[in-house]
This record gives sequence, structure tokens and C-alpha cells, in this order.
Amino acid sequence: MVKPGRRPRAVRNPAKPGTGHQWVYLPDLAETIVQLIEHRPLPPLARFHMDGHWDPDGMQMAAAIGRALGVPEVPVRRLPWWMISLAAPFMPDLKELAEMKYLWELPLRLCNERLVATLGYEPHTPLDDAVRQTLASLGVPTSTPAEMAG
Repeated sequence: MVKPGRRPRAVRNPAKPGTGHQWVYLPDLAETIVQLIEHRPLPPLARFHMDGHWDPDGMQMAAAIGRALGVPEVPVRRLPWWMISLAAPFMPDLKELAEMKYLWELPLRLCNERLVATLGYEPHTPLDDAVRQTLASLGVPTSTPAEMAG
């Protein structure tokens, strides 16, 4: 959605307009895995899903990025899937991305009931904090909450 190392002029949204998408903050995922490993015994081949952050219209993540940048009305542009398809045969990363396009065209929401029943909770960083920390880790300059407050 943004390129590492520089402040974006626009956010690239891979989702089909109006299509919901689910996001998980990787440190929350890592914490969940650690908690599950430490929670013994687990049933063989147990599956656990996280709820993470549900974006019902595919625009909430872009809005969170705009807030983190201090530009609430950041332009949002569609990801040019046609260009990715053209380049995919020559670039393995883009080939893998093109194979996942279907996940951006249909809403898919996983249920975390089994995870919560097992652990009693799901690690969950608030969306704006997760986005701000992720952008900082990518070297994208953001606005701090104090700067945004005035």
C-alpha cells in the first residue's frame, strides 16, 4: 500500500472497491503463536484464526495510513493489477502477489472463537497504533499523536 523508506503521495489499495478485508498486525500474530505454543496440550492439528482488524469496505486501512501520515484525506489509488499480471512472469514476488489477487476481490472473514475459547483473549493492538508502528518500521515518516493533536 506504501513503499518503504519514503512518505507516500498516495496509498495503493489492492482491494476491489467495497470489498471487506481482514488485517492482522504481525506482532499480534507472533504473540498469539507464542501463547498457543505455551498453552499445552493442544488438540492435534488444531486450527486457530484471528479476528485482527476487519475493514468492512476496504478503505479503513487506507484511512488509518492517512491518519498516521497526518493527512486524513490522503489520495487512495487502486493497485494496478493489470501491470502486476504483465510483470509477474519475470518477477517471482509479483507472480506470488498475482496468485493472491482473489483474496482482494471477495470478502473473507475468519472467526476467532476457538482462539478466544483456548486463550481467553486475542492479542490486539489498536489499528492506528499498529499502522503507525508498521510505517515507522518501514522507514516511512509519520506524524506522532502529539503532532496530530496540534
